[in-house]
Amino acid sequence: MSGHRLFAALVPAIDVVERLDEFWSVRRESGEFRWTSPDQWHLTLAFMPSVADHLLDDLVERLAAAAGRRTSFRLQVEGGGGFPNPAEAKVLWAGVQGADPAARTELERLAAGARTAATTSGTEVDGSRFRPHLTLARTGRPTELTRWIRIADAFPATDWEVDHLTLVASHLGEGPRRRPRHETLAHLPLRRTGS
Repeated sequence: MSGHRLFAALVPAIDVVERLDEFWSVRRESGEFRWTSPDQWHLTLAFMPSVADHLLDDLVERLAAAAGRRTSFRLQVEGGGGFPNPAEAKVLWAGVQGADPAARTELERLAAGARTAATTSGTEVDGSRFRPHLTLARTGRPTELTRWIRIADAFPATDWEVDHLTLVASHLGEGPRRRPRHETLAHLPLRRTGS
């Protein structure tokens, strides 16, 4: 049996999700996309494709320690892009960045800490470069997305305070229309500013 498919992530505040959802709702009718569900929007810090049962407790402890070393900070959703590039994209995304230079540093350190926590617990981590984003939609084939990225750029910058890291299990094919079902396993608090 394969292990648990997990990711350590930051989940936007409800008001941010609602604003972003409202912005994109009128645009979802056009285009050849499979739109992601707003209740699953998240910023992946570390993706772990197969975590064995016997590693799970140690992983959670190490992620909790990594989160506890970071101070809460503000992130903002702004702009967008396409992976692997706008001319031949298979993924449309909304950009996420620190609201100021200190927040950008905390975000980078939290992502590095989450990846280190996973590898030191004996868990394999996806080696892709960390690119902060929320996946909005996917296409079945490479698509020119420049027009869609311009639309994403029109979304007014919206921010939220990050005060915890979330560990999520992704159950492939168990959600609506055979999409993944996400299950929150743990909320791991960051250190509060000034503490």
